[in-house]
Amino acid sequence: MSTANVATTSSEQSSAPPRSGLLIGVLVVSAFVMILNETILSVALRDLSVDFDIPTSTTQWLTSGFLLTMAVVIPTTGFLLERFTPRGIFLASLSMFSLGTLISGLAPTFGVLMAGRVVQACGTAVMLPLLMTSVMRLVPVARRGATMGTITIVIAVAPAIGPTIGGAVLSSLDWRWMFWIVLPLSVAALIVGAVWLRLDSTVRKVRLDLMSVLLSAVGFGGLLYGLSAFGESGAAQTSLPAWVPVAVGAAALVVFVWRQTRLQRQDRALLDLRPFGYRSFVVALILTALLFVCLLGISAILLPLYLQTVLHTSTFVSGLAVLPGGLALGLLGRPVGVLFDRVGARPLVIPGALAMALSLWLFAILGAGSSLLAVIGIHVLLMVGFGLMMTPLMTESLGVLPDHLHSHGSAILSTLQQVAGAFGTAVFVTVTALASSAPSGAPDVTGLRAAFVVSGCIGVLAVITAFFVRRTEPTPSSRTDARPSLH
Repeated sequence: MSTANVATTSSEQSSAPPRSGLLIGVLVVSAFVMILNETILSVALRDLSVDFDIPTSTTQWLTSGFLLTMAVVIPTTGFLLERFTPRGIFLASLSMFSLGTLISGLAPTFGVLMAGRVVQACGTAVMLPLLMTSVMRLVPVARRGATMGTITIVIAVAPAIGPTIGGAVLSSLDWRWMFWIVLPLSVAALIVGAVWLRLDSTVRKVRLDLMSVLLSAVGFGGLLYGLSAFGESGAAQTSLPAWVPVAVGAAALVVFVWRQTRLQRQDRALLDLRPFGYRSFVVALILTALLFVCLLGISAILLPLYLQTVLHTSTFVSGLAVLPGGLALGLLGRPVGVLFDRVGARPLVIPGALAMALSLWLFAILGAGSSLLAVIGIHVLLMVGFGLMMTPLMTESLGVLPDHLHSHGSAILSTLQQVAGAFGTAVFVTVTALASSAPSGAPDVTGLRAAFVVSGCIGVLAVITAFFVRRTEPTPSSRTDARPSLH
């Protein structure tokens, strides 16, 4: 990006539009409705298995496939945010999401339902980087933490309460109503955005590198498909061993990274990787990945399975059980953001990681005789830990980057969140199936406990990594040097 473009961006940021609060509000509400659909089907996995006569490890693709699609699409958003206006991206995003919701609600087979979820995910993927990039452009540095705290409600609380809403719907209605209820909300958000969303922006003609798109899709798709295949019942009888797509995906990602490093020299990278040159960005990214592995893997997969298969609760009760934790996470968002603006990330992230690790190990000691109140209490502690970590990590990771890398930094952050979430669901389902004492690999207390132990080990890694977080002053918006600072 040229010095002139950076100067223009700096000027725009220092004089935020008078309606910036309204613009961000429209984006937040829209993204909340969309992200809610990541996990709303998690409590319906058992019902869908029966309806479509397929194993639970296959129906979990409705969640992990949603996340996987987002991981494939999000790397292109750095390009999209430079090439098209925010208004155009917003309208395209919500239109795709609404179409996918309609397809899912009408789906006669599992394949059609999966296709609808993929279309939903394509629309959702673009919204997250658009939201974060808009905040970095519109909100002064001194108030970014508080505003990012509001975004935490979208990124974390929406998927956290998805099972609650899903359980409430299933208690009296068919699973299709999960989509019929969401559809009018998405259409309403589309109409409101079409009327109110006006954000001045400068676009530049960047050529899309199709090879990078292909490498990204094969890389992330192969990696997550292979991981999920390990959990498929009867996977050993399949003609394609699960390690093959994992190896192909890993190789494609290596080539993808190599190609981006070459293209970014010409300012043509699909996903500019220069944010990885900033130490604080990398540390925050690692912690965010560990957090999202457990956030979606525990709240959306393991906990509902434990409540329904071990404690034998109804889908409605299992959905309500995760509601207090989701509310705690939402209530902490803005206060934690305000604290971040005052004290920085380290004093918040370390206790958050400790609470996360403790709660995950407490989950590992649960059994068939555990009380529902104990499960709810541990889940609340887990969400409090997440709440202390999430807003500081998002703000810290993007705040250290110069303006012209914000769109690519947010794309990297959003991609990693979805990959980590899909990785968590795949790994935990795989561990549960492999460790289960049931011949069919159906979830039981033994398999679920093994998966919780794995999550506890991830929590320990998060605690260790948290001690590498340090307070770093945001990079001045007037900076024009594209070279990263490692100090």
